[in-house]
Amino acid sequence: MHGLSCKFKWGLTFTLFLSVICVFIFCEYLIYYPAILRCSWPKLDRDSGKGVPPLRALFLSDTHLLGAIKGHWFDKLRREWQMERAFQTALGVLQPEVVFILGDIFDEGKWSSPKDWEDDVRRFTQIFRHPRDVELIALIGNHDIGFHHEMSWYKLERFERVFNVTSARIVTNKGVNFVLVNSMAMHGDRCPICEHVENELYSLSQALNCSVLSHRTSSMRTYCQEDMQKFPRSSPIILQTFCRKHYPLYRPNDAECTGQDAASPEERHQVFHERYDVLSQEASQRLLWWFQPRLILSGHTHSACKVVHDNKHPEISVPSFSWRNRNNPSFILGTFSPTDFQLAKCFLPEESSVVAIYCSTAMVVFLLLLAHLHLTKTSMLLATNLMGKHKGF
Repeated sequence: MHGLSCKFKWGLTFTLFLSVICVFIFCEYLIYYPAILRCSWPKLDRDSGKGVPPLRALFLSDTHLLGAIKGHWFDKLRREWQMERAFQTALGVLQPEVVFILGDIFDEGKWSSPKDWEDDVRRFTQIFRHPRDVELIALIGNHDIGFHHEMSWYKLERFERVFNVTSARIVTNKGVNFVLVNSMAMHGDRCPICEHVENELYSLSQALNCSVLSHRTSSMRTYCQEDMQKFPRSSPIILQTFCRKHYPLYRPNDAECTGQDAASPEERHQVFHERYDVLSQEASQRLLWWFQPRLILSGHTHSACKVVHDNKHPEISVPSFSWRNRNNPSFILGTFSPTDFQLAKCFLPEESSVVAIYCSTAMVVFLLLLAHLHLTKTSMLLATNLMGKHKGF
């Protein structure tokens, strides 16, 4: 009987241990697959007409890798592991051709010492590693270099040097033009960085408009110079971030935002202040007038939103990619041709679901152990009683 009890005890221990390991593997590795396998690339309504396959681009935002000042080690471990597994699973399943991260890559970039900055960059490189045939482009956010009044040439150039990106740049892929804008430099106060970025943006807008419109109007030929940079004849997509709450272009509030990952009802009706919560109306109109974008994608208050400017320029705010900022993070899948685009949203597993699985597992293990201890105690009492009766005979 003692042998059977011992075998039962070890069998139960092994079963519980194996079950816990299986739950751990599911929650930390496998849970991302069923979520991401539900996602697919949207199809274009019409072909580009040139026989070129459309571009597949993945957009995510607000990763906020924690730094040395505020970052707790367990918070870093938990949330950065979540982003690493989500990103690597998305790369493997969806195989995008280009990935855009729309600002606030780091949480403490504006404060980081050179040593802490190097450590943050090392962790970023590990989390968002990618094959050589996948291009990764990171935009500047306020947490990366500071708010408008905190920006410096040192922090700006440090970011640009690591990520090989500038505050004003056009990236072209398969005939699709993406305008990368550091909207923190669109403050309109003629600060040195602001003036430099605005001049760069204006020059780029001239070159882009000449490339897109020169074949349509004869008057553009006198306006455009032969030595201007040439771009494909495609209306651009603007990608940008803005300081503080990541509202790129002017709007009075978030009342138009809807959906399961939009801001809370209380936050949607808060009035935004120009040059503090949102770009000024003047700066917003200037960007729209200069580039005439067919789409704007931007970072946000870690929540989703869609608005249409001037009844023709749609703006999509991409929610945060991290559990630290949202219970239900997500990213955007975009299919682009020079003349068309389609977007789809892909939700990641909810952190509350993972916590619930772990808590349920712990409760089941606890109850099984409790039941086992109760059975063991009952068996021992029974054995003691039998031995007592045997001695009585």
